[in-house]
Amino acid sequence: MSEIRDSRKIGTDSSGNEQDKAQAKASAMATGLRLSSELVAGVLVGAALGWGFDRLLSTSPWGLIVFLLLGFTAGVMNVMRTAGVMAKQSERL
Repeated sequence: MSEIRDSRKIGTDSSGNEQDKAQAKASAMATGLRLSSELVAGVLVGAALGWGFDRLLSTSPWGLIVFLLLGFTAGVMNVMRTAGVMAKQSERL
C-alpha cells in the first residue's frame, strides 16, 4: 500500500513541477510583452505629440525630433521603473 502512495506522490509532483514551469514561462512572456509595449507606447506618443506640434507651429521637423527623443527617454524610464532597475527616490536619499 505505501508503495502505491509513493508512486502517486511522485506522479503528482512531476506534473506540479511542469505546471509551475508553464506558469513561470507565461509570466515571463507577459512581463516581456508589458515591457515592450511600454517602450513602444512612449515612442509613439512622443512621435504623435511632435507631429502635432509641427503641424500647429510649422516647425517641421524639429518638434518631431525633439518629442520622439523625449518619448524614447520616457519609454526607457518606464521600462526601467517597471522592471525594478531604478531605485525609488526615498531609497536614493
